[in-house]
Amino acid sequence: MPSLRHQALARVVPRLRGVAPLESARAERAKVLEMQAATDPALPTGAVRQFERDYAVTTTAAPFPIHVIRPRGRRPRTTVYYLHGGAYVAPADPLHVRYAVRLATELDAEVVLPDYPLAPRHDWRASHHLMLHDLAERCATQDRVVIVGDSAGGGLALALAQSLRDQGGATAGTVSHLLLLSPWVDLTTSTPATYDLDDRDPWLSIDKLELYAEWWAGTPSDLGRPEVSPALGDLAGLPPTLMLCGTRDLLVPGCRLLADRAAALPQSPDDPADGWELTYLEAPDLIHVFALMPIPEAQTAWRHTTEFLR
Repeated sequence: MPSLRHQALARVVPRLRGVAPLESARAERAKVLEMQAATDPALPTGAVRQFERDYAVTTTAAPFPIHVIRPRGRRPRTTVYYLHGGAYVAPADPLHVRYAVRLATELDAEVVLPDYPLAPRHDWRASHHLMLHDLAERCATQDRVVIVGDSAGGGLALALAQSLRDQGGATAGTVSHLLLLSPWVDLTTSTPATYDLDDRDPWLSIDKLELYAEWWAGTPSDLGRPEVSPALGDLAGLPPTLMLCGTRDLLVPGCRLLADRAAALPQSPDDPADGWELTYLEAPDLIHVFALMPIPEAQTAWRHTTEFLR
């Protein structure tokens, strides 16, 4: 049974996140653009106590901002490439910065946070190949790279891992692990069970997700591309992966689809490139991105995460 804190959070999430029914595509576009225009483009480091004392952040501006967070006084042993969530329409928020700092501290890592261009003004073409190039360059100069993503960023993380594998070369082997937190991996909504969860998920709504998916894909024919819906792409030969999702999450059917497809791959110890080592942990009755929330269940998720990434 979920904790009392989780139950309280699930009740207030609609108000905290400003969840409202979809009026029309035109009205939603206007609301999203207004929200984006009103958002401070700076990384919200104020969410972390004494951030300036304990961490350094550098930002490159072109072609879009990429932030790198490092613990002060420590030499990073790992690079974490962290793709933030937000349904492809919202920038990184305090939850993401807090999680990035936690990863940096626990793993002695530098955490790379791409501030990728958002829908509806941009689609996947505006950032995918640029992030792939940036990721490949970091892989070429680092001993160990971990790719992490939550929600929409989880889909991006998986898509980039697939593209890096397809690109081949030594850089692909530098990625040691992949961490997916409540990832959005199937933007086609090909799993009918998604619609059954619409009334149970206090955070996400199917009508808005389908609209945001159209924006991110750019064209209906691109919804099924692996860069957009990586759960439908080639899964063989990916790095060891941990995926977590709750069952009060509209995205859980897509996670189950991904897990089922991974399990169906041939598992050969002689040729691991034929299969994919995916560990999927499903949390009963927990909401979207619970692993990032200030709730007891997130501590359990964190223990699984650190055991996996060490």
